[in-house]
Amino acid sequence: MRFVHIIWNDENEQHVAEHGFDPEDVEYVLENATADACSRSSGRPCCFGFTPDGDYIIVIYDEIDDDTIYPITAYEVPAPRL
Repeated sequence: MRFVHIIWNDENEQHVAEHGFDPEDVEYVLENATADACSRSSGRPCCFGFTPDGDYIIVIYDEIDDDTIYPITAYEVPAPRL
């Protein structure tokens, strides 16, 4: 696992749910990311990966410290072409 602690609360769980995903989807992508980047719109760190159901999503988060993050949002994006 890339991060030891992932902070969830009603606010970020609801934001992720608005996009059709749940904390388990987000945590799966965080553990199995295919790419890391920086969000073009917010400047926050982000990663990309496939959920267990095969959706390709971006997870945008804040790094609290070396092993703790706070997910901001997650939503589906086009999968990379191979």
